[in-house]
Amino acid sequence: MSILKKQRRTRAQESSSAIERMYITMRHLFNRGFYKPMGVSGETLREALLILRPEIYGSIAEEKVELDGLLYVIDRLPERIEECRFINLTSDEGYKNSLFEPIIPRKRRRNCYRIDEEQMNIEITRGRSEIYDILTHLTFLFVESHKIMNRVLINDRGDLTRDWQKLEKAVRSDDELTQKEREVAITHTANILGRTFEEVNEVAPLFNTKSNSRRFLEIIYWLGKLAIAEVTEDKKRTVTFSPVLRERLGHHIHGEIWAQNIKKTLKENDLIHRPIHIISANMHSVMNTIYAPLALKNELKKGSKLDIYELLSEEKSSKLRSKVEKVATQNGMIYVADESGTNINVQIFDMCKLAVEENEFCDHTTQPNDNPVILVMDYAFGEQAYETMEELLKPFKEEENTTYLDIQSVSIMGKAGILEGGKGDIMIPSAHLFEGTADNYPFKNALKKEDLENHGLRVFEGTMVTVLGTSLQNRDILKFFHDSTWNVIGLEMEGAHYQKAIQAASKLRGNIQEDVEVLYAYYASDNPLETGSTLASGGLGTTGVKPTYLITEKILYHIYGLV
Repeated sequence: MSILKKQRRTRAQESSSAIERMYITMRHLFNRGFYKPMGVSGETLREALLILRPEIYGSIAEEKVELDGLLYVIDRLPERIEECRFINLTSDEGYKNSLFEPIIPRKRRRNCYRIDEEQMNIEITRGRSEIYDILTHLTFLFVESHKIMNRVLINDRGDLTRDWQKLEKAVRSDDELTQKEREVAITHTANILGRTFEEVNEVAPLFNTKSNSRRFLEIIYWLGKLAIAEVTEDKKRTVTFSPVLRERLGHHIHGEIWAQNIKKTLKENDLIHRPIHIISANMHSVMNTIYAPLALKNELKKGSKLDIYELLSEEKSSKLRSKVEKVATQNGMIYVADESGTNINVQIFDMCKLAVEENEFCDHTTQPNDNPVILVMDYAFGEQAYETMEELLKPFKEEENTTYLDIQSVSIMGKAGILEGGKGDIMIPSAHLFEGTADNYPFKNALKKEDLENHGLRVFEGTMVTVLGTSLQNRDILKFFHDSTWNVIGLEMEGAHYQKAIQAASKLRGNIQEDVEVLYAYYASDNPLETGSTLASGGLGTTGVKPTYLITEKILYHIYGLV
């Protein structure tokens, strides 16, 4: 048993070293300004990723092409990026004012622009974590493309297999494929991918869009085509970083503009001197929790609150969501759409204007100026959490006037990977560890395990690891965390960054009161230690509705002293 444990620990250390090498390499390549992912300059990244073998990338180290990981990556990169030899990472450099049509990935809010047939520009406004995320995904994508190339390229002269020729014919056809033609194309594609017909036939529709029923076939074709060109014509794919991006990174340019816009809105609405409670969450749970009982009285007669929340989360319920949003706007909600490039929208709730006696989240016995203002900010991304929270907690400076915000509490609710339990379970952290460093952030969490127990969900209390990237975790590292004396219960990307900003503002800079309350709670989006339960295996569906609203209610109860 001790030998097995020693082997596992050694593998965890090897994986940890691979992550460290990847980050050092990515920083070096960024400073250099460009690199070729499948050339000598990208070799260290490729080797480290293949040693690491992250859970989210499945069979990356095997000969067969990884399908779930491919879907995960394609959803987070701009459409048709597989066709581009040149990928340019830029800052916000004015493309939104051009004739270029922005391309927004399905699962990531970032603006991308197809410059010409060969070039895709990706706008970076969320800091280093976004760069690491993109470079890791691109490395995976190009490794998989060379697997395709290895299975279809017969010799150095560029001769190709019959399977490839049939796939090319299906992709190049101007006519819509019949069901039979589609299945013939899937058969040849399955041979290329080293997968069964059943596997490919099942996953292909997940890549397709409403306007393109052969998107999956096109992705495989273009990945293979560019990999073949790299080998036979030496046309290497290249990733570049614009000079403006390299100059601006780390200077909080977007976060400062974002925070200033919020504070101006607070002042314009005479809210800047009121008690303020910040909540980092999605853009629906707080609004629905407060206003759905008012907006959907008839619907509530037919079902429970949870039924209504599940209904509101469905795509077909856009009219009901609009109804709640309209009532919210009429009763104190101010929506601040992001114009800074952070991609973080904000809702401000003036609880004085929620003039409904029976609403449990409004205290009509207090003076108006004592009623709280609730500021909900959408999710940050990795290191961006530090930038945005640090700027938000600074005093509002306008000409010669300085106004300190009366921040009463900061609540962080988010999704995270869980190491014990399953999707939908809840984690209550008592500290954050920052992966790859000795930094640790213990804190007094105002939310307790008992606050969320006895609701049909498992609740775990302990330490959370703030990871450098969710796509860089493997089973060995996570198992090591789980078995260590740190009492690690889960992993996420923002907690340590938020807590660093909060501690700096309260204990070092004096921007907010030293005893500001913090409330952290996460619900499990996946268990990366379980086969088939990683993020690449699919979304939460309605499983996430109950923990989301349970945590939201407890945060609001705490703000009003009801817990």
